Amino acid sequence: MLKAVIFDMDGVIIDSEPMHFKVDKSLLSKVGIEVDNSFLSRYVGVSNPEMFADIKEKFNIRYSINELLDLKSKLLLEALNETKLDAISGVRELIQDLTSHNILLAIASSSPRMFIEAVIKKLKFEQFFKVIVSGEELEKSKPAPDIFIKAAGLLGVERDECIVIEDASAGVEAAYAAGIKCIGFVNPNSGNQDLSKASVIVEDMRILDYNFICNILD
Repeated sequence: MLKAVIFDMDGVIIDSEPMHFKVDKSLLSKVGIEVDNSFLSRYVGVSNPEMFADIKEKFNIRYSINELLDLKSKLLLEALNETKLDAISGVRELIQDLTSHNILLAIASSSPRMFIEAVIKKLKFEQFFKVIVSGEELEKSKPAPDIFIKAAGLLGVERDECIVIEDASAGVEAAYAAGIKCIGFVNPNSGNQDLSKASVIVEDMRILDYNFICNILD
Protein backbone atom coordinates (compact mmCIF):
# COMPACT_ATOMS: atom_id res chain seq x y z
CA MET A 1 0.00 0.00 0.00
CA LEU A 2 1.43 3.36 -1.03
CA LYS A 3 2.06 5.67 1.91
CA ALA A 4 4.87 7.94 0.69
CA VAL A 5 6.70 9.24 -2.38
CA ILE A 6 10.33 10.34 -2.21
CA PHE A 7 11.35 12.84 -4.88
CA ASP A 8 14.81 13.61 -6.13
CA MET A 9 14.92 17.35 -6.83
CA ASP A 10 17.37 18.27 -9.60
CA GLY A 11 16.00 17.00 -12.88
CA VAL A 12 12.77 15.72 -11.28
CA ILE A 13 11.08 18.64 -9.51
CA ILE A 14 13.01 21.32 -11.41
CA ASP A 15 15.00 21.18 -14.61
CA SER A 16 18.13 22.46 -12.87
CA GLU A 17 20.88 20.32 -14.34
CA PRO A 18 21.68 22.99 -16.99
CA MET A 19 22.07 25.48 -14.13
CA HIS A 20 24.38 23.07 -12.27
CA PHE A 21 26.42 22.46 -15.43
CA LYS A 22 26.78 26.20 -16.06
CA VAL A 23 27.80 26.89 -12.45
CA ASP A 24 30.24 23.96 -12.32
CA LYS A 25 31.90 24.96 -15.60
CA SER A 26 32.22 28.55 -14.40
CA LEU A 27 33.65 27.44 -11.06
CA LEU A 28 36.17 25.05 -12.59
CA SER A 29 37.16 27.66 -15.16
CA LYS A 30 38.03 30.00 -12.27
CA VAL A 31 40.52 27.39 -11.02
CA GLY A 32 41.98 26.77 -14.49
CA ILE A 33 39.99 23.67 -15.52
CA GLU A 34 37.86 23.58 -18.68
CA VAL A 35 35.25 20.80 -18.95
CA ASP A 36 32.09 20.16 -20.98
CA ASN A 37 28.60 18.90 -20.15
CA SER A 38 29.43 15.31 -21.10
CA PHE A 39 32.19 15.28 -18.48
CA LEU A 40 29.89 16.75 -15.82
CA SER A 41 26.99 14.40 -16.65
CA ARG A 42 28.81 11.55 -14.88
CA TYR A 43 28.29 13.45 -11.61
CA VAL A 44 24.53 13.94 -11.99
CA GLY A 45 22.93 12.73 -8.75
CA VAL A 46 26.27 12.69 -6.90
CA SER A 47 26.79 15.01 -3.93
CA ASN A 48 29.04 18.05 -4.36
CA PRO A 49 31.63 16.88 -1.78
CA GLU A 50 32.03 13.56 -3.61
CA MET A 51 32.12 15.26 -7.02
CA PHE A 52 34.75 17.80 -5.98
CA ALA A 53 36.84 15.17 -4.21
CA ASP A 54 36.99 13.21 -7.47
CA ILE A 55 37.64 16.28 -9.67
CA LYS A 56 40.28 17.62 -7.26
CA GLU A 57 42.16 14.33 -7.49
CA LYS A 58 41.78 14.08 -11.29
CA PHE A 59 43.10 17.59 -11.97
CA ASN A 60 45.30 18.10 -8.91
CA ILE A 61 43.39 21.26 -7.93
CA ARG A 62 45.14 23.21 -5.16
CA TYR A 63 41.90 24.54 -3.65
CA SER A 64 40.42 22.57 -0.76
CA ILE A 65 37.10 20.76 -1.13
CA ASN A 66 35.52 23.18 1.36
CA GLU A 67 36.71 26.17 -0.67
CA LEU A 68 35.19 24.64 -3.81
CA LEU A 69 31.93 23.91 -1.95
CA ASP A 70 31.70 27.46 -0.64
CA LEU A 71 32.29 28.89 -4.10
CA LYS A 72 29.69 26.60 -5.67
CA SER A 73 27.10 27.52 -3.02
CA LYS A 74 27.62 31.21 -3.73
CA LEU A 75 27.43 30.80 -7.51
CA LEU A 76 24.43 28.44 -7.29
CA LEU A 77 22.34 30.77 -5.15
CA GLU A 78 23.21 33.67 -7.47
CA ALA A 79 22.10 31.59 -10.48
CA LEU A 80 18.89 30.56 -8.72
CA ASN A 81 18.02 34.15 -7.86
CA GLU A 82 18.55 35.19 -11.47
CA THR A 83 16.47 32.32 -12.91
CA LYS A 84 12.73 32.33 -13.55
CA LEU A 85 12.04 28.98 -11.95
CA ASP A 86 9.04 26.69 -12.26
CA ALA A 87 8.48 23.02 -11.61
CA ILE A 88 8.83 20.51 -14.44
CA SER A 89 5.54 20.12 -16.30
CA GLY A 90 3.24 17.77 -14.40
CA VAL A 91 5.08 17.94 -11.08
CA ARG A 92 2.86 20.53 -9.42
CA GLU A 93 -0.25 18.56 -10.34
CA LEU A 94 1.33 15.30 -9.16
CA ILE A 95 2.25 16.79 -5.77
CA GLN A 96 -1.29 18.14 -5.31
CA ASP A 97 -2.84 14.80 -6.33
CA LEU A 98 -0.65 12.80 -3.95
CA THR A 99 -1.34 15.25 -1.12
CA SER A 100 -5.10 14.97 -1.72
CA HIS A 101 -4.74 11.20 -1.12
CA ASN A 102 -2.82 11.81 2.13
CA ILE A 103 0.46 10.51 0.69
CA LEU A 104 3.54 11.69 2.61
CA LEU A 105 6.16 13.46 0.50
CA ALA A 106 9.92 13.81 0.95
CA ILE A 107 12.84 15.21 -1.00
CA ALA A 108 16.06 13.20 -1.02
CA SER A 109 18.59 15.17 -3.05
CA SER A 110 22.36 15.25 -3.38
CA SER A 111 22.21 19.06 -3.46
CA PRO A 112 23.07 21.15 -0.38
CA ARG A 113 20.17 21.68 2.05
CA MET A 114 20.31 25.46 1.60
CA PHE A 115 19.77 25.04 -2.17
CA ILE A 116 16.94 22.52 -1.70
CA GLU A 117 15.18 24.84 0.75
CA ALA A 118 15.69 27.87 -1.53
CA VAL A 119 14.15 26.00 -4.48
CA ILE A 120 11.19 24.72 -2.47
CA LYS A 121 10.55 28.22 -1.11
CA LYS A 122 10.73 29.76 -4.58
CA LEU A 123 8.21 27.18 -5.87
CA LYS A 124 6.00 27.64 -2.76
CA PHE A 125 6.18 23.89 -2.07
CA GLU A 126 7.20 24.16 1.61
CA GLN A 127 3.87 22.89 2.95
CA PHE A 128 3.94 19.71 0.87
CA PHE A 129 7.25 18.15 1.86
CA LYS A 130 7.40 16.81 5.42
CA VAL A 131 10.99 15.59 5.12
CA ILE A 132 14.10 16.90 3.35
CA VAL A 133 17.34 14.90 3.27
CA SER A 134 20.50 16.27 1.66
CA GLY A 135 23.18 13.86 0.52
CA GLU A 136 25.76 16.25 1.95
CA GLU A 137 24.49 15.41 5.44
CA LEU A 138 25.30 11.72 5.07
CA GLU A 139 28.61 9.90 5.09
CA LYS A 140 27.66 8.21 1.83
CA SER A 141 25.40 9.81 -0.75
CA LYS A 142 23.94 8.31 -3.93
CA PRO A 143 24.54 5.71 -5.33
CA ALA A 144 24.70 4.41 -1.74
CA PRO A 145 21.18 3.63 -0.44
CA ASP A 146 21.55 5.64 2.79
CA ILE A 147 19.66 8.74 1.66
CA PHE A 148 16.48 6.85 0.74
CA ILE A 149 16.64 4.63 3.81
CA LYS A 150 16.90 7.75 5.97
CA ALA A 151 14.05 9.51 4.16
CA ALA A 152 11.73 6.51 4.57
CA GLY A 153 12.68 6.27 8.25
CA LEU A 154 11.98 9.96 8.88
CA LEU A 155 8.61 9.59 7.14
CA GLY A 156 7.86 6.58 9.34
CA VAL A 157 7.10 4.21 6.45
CA GLU A 158 8.44 0.83 5.39
CA ARG A 159 10.48 0.61 2.21
CA ASP A 160 7.74 -1.37 0.44
CA GLU A 161 5.24 1.40 1.27
CA CYS A 162 7.04 4.13 -0.67
CA ILE A 163 8.40 4.84 -4.11
CA VAL A 164 11.25 7.01 -5.40
CA ILE A 165 11.20 9.27 -8.46
CA GLU A 166 14.67 9.75 -9.99
CA ASP A 167 16.31 10.97 -13.18
CA ALA A 168 19.92 9.94 -12.54
CA SER A 169 21.87 6.68 -12.68
CA ALA A 170 23.22 7.25 -9.16
CA GLY A 171 19.73 7.83 -7.76
CA VAL A 172 18.16 4.81 -9.44
CA GLU A 173 21.05 2.68 -8.21
CA ALA A 174 20.56 4.06 -4.67
CA ALA A 175 16.83 3.25 -4.67
CA TYR A 176 17.53 -0.26 -6.01
CA ALA A 177 20.15 -0.84 -3.32
CA ALA A 178 17.70 0.41 -0.68
CA GLY A 179 15.07 -2.07 -1.84
CA ILE A 180 12.65 0.71 -2.81
CA LYS A 181 10.81 0.69 -6.13
CA CYS A 182 11.74 3.57 -8.40
CA ILE A 183 10.23 5.53 -11.27
CA GLY A 184 12.97 6.58 -13.65
CA PHE A 185 12.27 9.89 -15.39
CA VAL A 186 14.11 10.47 -18.67
CA ASN A 187 15.19 14.12 -18.57
CA PRO A 188 17.20 14.99 -21.69
CA ASN A 189 18.96 17.81 -19.81
CA SER A 190 20.38 15.33 -17.28
CA GLY A 191 22.66 13.74 -19.85
CA ASN A 192 22.97 10.06 -20.67
CA GLN A 193 21.71 8.28 -17.55
CA ASP A 194 21.29 4.53 -17.01
CA LEU A 195 17.78 4.09 -15.57
CA SER A 196 17.57 0.36 -16.30
CA LYS A 197 17.18 -0.63 -12.61
CA ALA A 198 14.04 1.49 -12.24
CA SER A 199 10.72 -0.35 -11.86
CA VAL A 200 9.25 1.75 -14.65
CA ILE A 201 10.71 4.45 -16.93
CA VAL A 202 8.69 7.47 -18.08
CA GLU A 203 9.52 10.34 -20.42
CA ASP A 204 6.77 12.71 -19.26
CA MET A 205 5.99 13.59 -15.64
CA ARG A 206 2.44 14.47 -16.68
CA ILE A 207 1.46 10.79 -16.93
CA LEU A 208 2.19 10.25 -13.23
CA ASP A 209 -0.63 10.39 -10.70
CA TYR A 210 -1.72 8.61 -7.53
CA ASN A 211 -3.28 5.63 -9.35
CA PHE A 212 -0.31 5.19 -11.71
CA ILE A 213 2.11 5.06 -8.78
CA CYS A 214 -0.12 2.73 -6.71
CA ASN A 215 -0.15 0.25 -9.58
CA ILE A 216 3.66 0.05 -9.52
CA LEU A 217 3.60 -1.16 -5.90
CA ASP A 218 0.87 -3.76 -6.57
